Amino acid sequence: MREIRLHDTLSGTRKALEPREPGRVGIYACGPTVYAPVHVGNARPYVVFSLLKRFLEHEGYEAVLVINITDINDKIYDAARAAGVPSAELATEMTARYLEDTDRLGLGRPDHEPRAADAIGPIVGLVQALIDSGHAYPAGGDVYFRVSSFEAYGRLSNRPHEAMVQGEGDDAGELKEDPRDFALWKARKHDEDTAWPAPWGEGRPGWHIECSAMAEQILGTDFEVHGGGADLVFPHHENEIAQTEAGRERPLARIWMHNGMVQLGTEKMAKSGANIRVLDEAIDEYSREALVMYLAAGHYRQPLAFSAEALAEAGRAVERLRELCRRLDPQGPQPEGLDAYAERFFDALAEDFNTAAARGVLFEWVGEANRRLDAGARMGPGRLEEMLHALGLEGLLGTVDERAPDAESRRLLDEREAARAARDFGQADSLRDELARRGWEVRDTPQGARLVRSG
Repeated sequence: MREIRLHDTLSGTRKALEPREPGRVGIYACGPTVYAPVHVGNARPYVVFSLLKRFLEHEGYEAVLVINITDINDKIYDAARAAGVPSAELATEMTARYLEDTDRLGLGRPDHEPRAADAIGPIVGLVQALIDSGHAYPAGGDVYFRVSSFEAYGRLSNRPHEAMVQGEGDDAGELKEDPRDFALWKARKHDEDTAWPAPWGEGRPGWHIECSAMAEQILGTDFEVHGGGADLVFPHHENEIAQTEAGRERPLARIWMHNGMVQLGTEKMAKSGANIRVLDEAIDEYSREALVMYLAAGHYRQPLAFSAEALAEAGRAVERLRELCRRLDPQGPQPEGLDAYAERFFDALAEDFNTAAARGVLFEWVGEANRRLDAGARMGPGRLEEMLHALGLEGLLGTVDERAPDAESRRLLDEREAARAARDFGQADSLRDELARRGWEVRDTPQGARLVRSG
């Protein structure tokens, strides 16, 4: 089992993954707010943390992935009001579309996908614990976290005091003791169609307390990895740290792992703006394999530019892999001397989950495999399956089973080559046509003829 190190935003260093329970790793990644269809930017954390789970499982861990669905939020109320539909109806519709669209990524579902509307009890319990301990206070039906009571506030984002603007709107300013205080519970407004009862008044949870409560409900506290986009460092994750540590006197997570933003032009891709590519449309245009390859192409912590050129390059990389898989023989001997590539591949993932470096090693393996095949070797996939699975591309290996020449087709190719050597070109052409009827194209290369599926 390799030592796995991940960059921790809280400490600013790479930290060794040290499970709370031997062999078990909990991952909580913040999912979408379901008021509009998800876009490619929303897909990046879904892909990053789904692939992280796959890598951890390859290394022998039991990895539990939680990606929540935020179905109670100001943005949902606003979007539903604009559309003239109930907020719960919009949230249900957009949740179903999110599940359908992310299913198309072919990475499977997270182990848990909690929804805020189903976690009201744990949310109310955590808010009450904060009130009881003096870290929160009711005001006008709202409840606010008292930032001054938590000395470590700001250590995740390292923002100056004056920059800690919560972005909750001016309507709450007069109720707060301190402008930095943030809402744990919001009293029901006259134009909001959904609310829940609580000891301090009917209303709904604030955004930040939802994730603290859902994460704790499933993974407990002091779990291994809390993830999400870099845009969540402040205020969302800063506030999660404060409210959980203040209410439970234990850290929420050991490592805070943040992925960079997908950018369209010079701005981050965001549903609140016009610069988005809706996920299902991108899959339709480029294919799910190309999109996953694109999202794995850069280091997860770096911004990733979305462009037709970048997706075309990812598509070419996928086709290079697909073409190699067509050449491999599932019954062929396992390639010798290539295990070192696989070890380097997984070593790259162990060092801050560097999928970009791992992808580079994968294509070194591809290059060497192609050289051997060009020289006439017959070989099976070997550890290619492990590497492709780690990148969510194991479906390409179906090409091996579907595309490898069967014994009869290989016999016909041999007969065609013998006919050509005997200069019986009529027989050679007849055999070529028979192979074409069987779905095979004969390609003549300097290393000899080989069969490639036509169509």
